[in-house]
Amino acid sequence: MTSGQKPRAFRLSPEPPPAPGFAPPPEAAPPGPVIVEEPFEIVDAADGVPVPVAPKRRSPWGGLFWSAAGGLVSLGIGLSIERMITDLFQAAPWLGYVALALLALALTALAVILGRELAGLRREKRIERLRQSAIDAIASRDHSGAMLVVREVSALYADRAQLAAARGRLDGTADAILDVDDRIGLAERELLADLDRQARNAIATAAKQVSAVTALSPRAIVDVAFVLFANVRLLRRIAAIYGGRPGFLGFLRLARAALAHLTVTGGMAVGESVIQQVLGLGLAARVSAKLGEGVLNGLMTGRFGLAALAVCRPLPFVRIEPPRLSDVAGELLRSGEEK
Repeated sequence: MTSGQKPRAFRLSPEPPPAPGFAPPPEAAPPGPVIVEEPFEIVDAADGVPVPVAPKRRSPWGGLFWSAAGGLVSLGIGLSIERMITDLFQAAPWLGYVALALLALALTALAVILGRELAGLRREKRIERLRQSAIDAIASRDHSGAMLVVREVSALYADRAQLAAARGRLDGTADAILDVDDRIGLAERELLADLDRQARNAIATAAKQVSAVTALSPRAIVDVAFVLFANVRLLRRIAAIYGGRPGFLGFLRLARAALAHLTVTGGMAVGESVIQQVLGLGLAARVSAKLGEGVLNGLMTGRFGLAALAVCRPLPFVRIEPPRLSDVAGELLRSGEEK
C-alpha cells in the first residue's frame, strides 16, 4: 500500500451491486393463512414467523403500588417479630436470646438470597443490553460500538474454559479492519456456535419428553403439570447455557419476555392452526388422539424454546442461521407419520 492511500474496510461477503436500470423487487406482503397437505409442512409454515423483541411498557403506578404494599407488609412483620421477641425475653431471657440468634440467621440468609436475585437480574440486563447494543451498532454502522460489544461478550464468557481458544482467536482480530456485520458475526461464530447447538439440543429433548409424556399419561392434569414443569426447566436450562443465572425474580422476567415474544409473533395463533390442521389431516386418526395431542404439545414446547433462545442469547443472529421449529421439533411429526 502506498503512503498516499488510506486504509479501507471491506466486507467479507459483499453482495454484487445491482445492474444499471434494475429496480429492486417490491417487498413481499405479509403471509396469509397457509393451507398445507402434509403435517410436516405445518412446521415449515410456522418457521417463517420471525421473533422480534417485544416492546416493553412500564407504568410507574404499578411499581409505586407494590413498593408501598411491600413496605406495609414489612412493617407489620417487623412489629410482630419485635413483640414476639419482647414476650420471650419477659418469659425467659434465654428464649429471647435464642430468638435473636434465629432472627440474625434468617436475616443473613435473606440477604444472601436477595444478593443472588439482584446478581441474576443484573446479568440478565447485561445480556439484554449487549444484544440491543449489537443491533444498534449494525443499524448505525458503528465500528467502535461493534468492537465494544465483542469485548463485552468475550468478557461475559471469561469463566468458561472451553471457550478460551475461541476468545484467543477473537482477541487476535481486535486490530483487524472488519465491517460491523463481519466483526459481530465473527464473535457469534467463535463464542455462540457451540452454545446454540447446546440450546437446540435442549429444546429438542424437552419437546420429545413433553410429547412422550402427554401421549402416555392417563390424566389431563398430569399433562398440564408436566408441560409446565418441562417449560420451566427448559427456560432455566437455556438461560444457563447463554450465561444467565436467573433466580426466582429473574426467571419470572425471562418467562414474561418469552411469552411476549410468542404473543408478538402470533405464536398462539400458529399453535391453534397447528392443532386444527394436524387433527384435520388425520394424523391422530391414523394412530390415536392421544398421540396427536402429544405431538402438538411437543411442537408448542419447541416454539416456546425458540422464543426463550431469542430472549437469552446475548447477540442477534448475524452470520449463523437462526434455528427453526423443524430443527428442534420436526422429528415429532416424522415419527408420528412413521407410526
